[in-house]
Amino acid sequence: MKRLLLSFLLTAAFLSVQTSALAVEENASPKVRFALAGDSTVAENSGWGPAFAKLLAPTAECLNFARGGQSSKSFRDSKNWQKALDSKPNYILIQFGHNDQPGKGPNRETDPKTTYPENLSRFVDEARAIGAEPVLITSMARRTFDNGKIRHDLEPYAEAVRKVAEEKKVPIIDLNARSIALLEKLGPEGTKPFDPVTKDGRPDHTHLSPRGGEVMAQIVAEDLVKVLSKVKPYFTQNPS
Repeated sequence: MKRLLLSFLLTAAFLSVQTSALAVEENASPKVRFALAGDSTVAENSGWGPAFAKLLAPTAECLNFARGGQSSKSFRDSKNWQKALDSKPNYILIQFGHNDQPGKGPNRETDPKTTYPENLSRFVDEARAIGAEPVLITSMARRTFDNGKIRHDLEPYAEAVRKVAEEKKVPIIDLNARSIALLEKLGPEGTKPFDPVTKDGRPDHTHLSPRGGEVMAQIVAEDLVKVLSKVKPYFTQNPS
C-alpha cells in the first residue's frame, strides 16, 4: 500500500512539473524576428547574413531571405519579398544594389535615379504596412582597388538609399561608406582574408569568406544599435 501511495505521489509530482513547464513555454514571449532582404552579399554561404544571426541573443532570431543574383526588382518578381513579409518580422534589413547595376540584364537592372529608389520606397511602405520596422543598408563595397583606393562603382545606388532613408524617415546603415573606410585602411593585402576562392582558384572580391562575413556583420550590428537603440538587448555582445 505504501509503495502504491509513493508511486501515485511521484506520478502526480511529475505531471505537475510537466504542466508547469508547458505553462511557462506557452506564456513565454515570442522571439523578436529580424528578416534579411538582399543579394548574395547578405545571403547564406556568401554574405554577412549568417554571421549577423550568430550575434543575436536567444530572445531573437534571424530569417535570411537574401538570395544570390537578386536586385531590388527581381527580389519582388521572384516572390522573395513576399516571403519576407509573410514571415511577420519585427525588423526587415534591406540591402540591394550590386545586381541593380547596368549590365545585369533587364530582369534585374534598375536606375539609381528612378526605379531603384522607387523599389526601396515600396519595400519601406509595405514593411510598415505589416507592422515591421524597415532598416535600409547601402551596398557593401567590392574589394576592387585602384592605386590603393576602393573603386566607388556602387556610389550612385548608395546615394539613392541615403535619399530614400531621409525622405521616408527610415533608419539607415551606410555599409558602403563603412566598408570602403575599412577596406582602404587594411589595403589589398589586409583584405585578402575576406576573399572566398572561386571554382577556378581565383580570389572573389565581391562575396565574403567566413572571416569577411564576421567583420561586415559586426559593422551592421554596431550601426544598427546606433540608429535603432531599442534593438541593443537582442544582441549577445551588445555591439556599440
